[in-house]
Amino acid sequence: MMPKPSKPKTAKTGTPKTARKAAPAPRKAAKEAETPRARKKAAALAAPVADAPPATSDVLDRLFAVVSSRKGTDPSISHSARLLSRGRRKIAQKFGEEAVECLIEAVAGNTGELVSESADVLYHLIVMWVDAGVQPADIWAELRRREGTSGIAEKAARPRDPLA
Repeated sequence: MMPKPSKPKTAKTGTPKTARKAAPAPRKAAKEAETPRARKKAAALAAPVADAPPATSDVLDRLFAVVSSRKGTDPSISHSARLLSRGRRKIAQKFGEEAVECLIEAVAGNTGELVSESADVLYHLIVMWVDAGVQPADIWAELRRREGTSGIAEKAARPRDPLA
C-alpha cells in the first residue's frame, strides 16, 4: 500500500499551504488593528472625554456648530477647515469614501468598526451640509414630515424623474 501524499508545506511555518490559505483572516484583522488609524480610533473610543455633554442626538447639532465655526479659518489648524477649503467635490469624495468603509464594516459584521465608521460618515455629512448651507433643522423638519408615513407611500408621492 502506498503512503498518502502529503500536502506541500511552507518553509516558514511548516503548515500545509491549504491550511495557511484558510486562516489569514485573524492575522489580517490583527494586522489591521495595528495600523496607526486603527490605534488612534481605539484610543479615541477608550479615552474618557472630560466634561463632555451627554451622548444624545443633539451631539449632531453641536458638531454642526463646531464645523460651521471652522469655515474660513486656517486649514493648517483644523481638519474641518481644510476639508471646507478644498471644495465640495473633495468633501463629497471624502463622504463617499467613509460611506463605503461603513458599508464594508456592516457587511463584515464588525460592530465596533461600524460604530466608528458611522461617526465618520455623520461628520463628513455635516461638513457637506455646512459647505452647501444646509441647516440641521432643515433635515430634522424633513424627517419629521416623513414620520408616520410608510416608506413605500413616501416614495410613491415623490415627483417622477423623467430620465428614470
